[in-house]
Amino acid sequence: MLSRLLAVTGLVGAAAAFALAPHDAQQAAAQDWSPFVLVAGLLLIGLVADGDGLFAWAGRQLAHSARSGTLLFVGAAAIIAAVTVTLNLDTSVAFLTPVLVYTASSRDGAAGPALLQACLLLSNAGSLLLPGSNLTNLIVLGHLHLTGGQFIARIWLAALAALVVTAVVVGVGERRSLRAWSAWAGEPEQGQRPVLGVGLAAVLVATAVVVTLSSPAVPVAAVGAVAAGIRLAQGREKPRDVREVLGLPVLIGLFGVAVALGAVGRAWSGPATLLSHLDGWATAAVAGLATVALNNLPAASLLAARTPGHPFALLVGLNLGPNLCVTGSLAWLLWLRAARGAGAEPSVARASRLGAIAVPLSMALALGALALTGSA
Repeated sequence: MLSRLLAVTGLVGAAAAFALAPHDAQQAAAQDWSPFVLVAGLLLIGLVADGDGLFAWAGRQLAHSARSGTLLFVGAAAIIAAVTVTLNLDTSVAFLTPVLVYTASSRDGAAGPALLQACLLLSNAGSLLLPGSNLTNLIVLGHLHLTGGQFIARIWLAALAALVVTAVVVGVGERRSLRAWSAWAGEPEQGQRPVLGVGLAAVLVATAVVVTLSSPAVPVAAVGAVAAGIRLAQGREKPRDVREVLGLPVLIGLFGVAVALGAVGRAWSGPATLLSHLDGWATAAVAGLATVALNNLPAASLLAARTPGHPFALLVGLNLGPNLCVTGSLAWLLWLRAARGAGAEPSVARASRLGAIAVPLSMALALGALALTGSA
């Protein structure tokens, strides 16, 4: 019901924008379409990789090898970061949340709260490193015309700082559940080995495309469509699975809202004028609060409708700010759905409390890193 309401809202907003300011709406749509196409391709690749057992295998290996809660948490953080960077934060929460729930349940649910919170908060925090890791990156990058490699060179230190700080906050905040893992002496179930085929190949190709091309959306979407098409032809996936993983009503709704706000940002100079008077720190703060009020994708479209003065600081706020509240990003909704589907009971309040600590700290260190690398 909520997804349909969002879709209707987005379509109405986009239609109004095209009716009232057609030129501005066209420019907003031209800036915003490629990120949504890219994430659709990455979600399809994630579906195929999950069907090949890659995520479940990683979770089983982690559960089998982690002899302490600390090692478990570090391993989970590494997996979350790797999937977020290569396949987008939405793919990470959609597919890793149930895997980590099952990982925790392999030892009587020990460490479950820590892994649940980590999957959400680290997916948001880890989405700074590659353009395709977060749709907001691509919306803002529309003004910069950087390849993935050039983008990494400018932001890698800030991305690493944000990820590490967030991991420390979650690890300390959930230390009790991690200690429970250390006290459990059972061995986890081994399960089957993953299939090293179409899923892994699609992940590698998509990663190479995102790193090397400045406009990776269409090639990555093509890779995802081909990979999913192969699985459909083999009968290993069903059309219903593809529809569910894409979540088209939500994507359409967010795209429509983004286009509408992007048109507003072009027709009205208010947001651009405000940002032009702010330094990098204030820009990040405004962007972080805007994600809570508007969601990070519409906020990115509004604040980056015109070329921002501090684009990387803007990204810090847009990517880390969503950890404050459930309204901040699509990842929260995917996380809740995936966790409940796996039988877990995610706590929005607990995640927000950890986010309230992690966001200002991670933003401060990320902005400091940008200053050190000359990207502020």
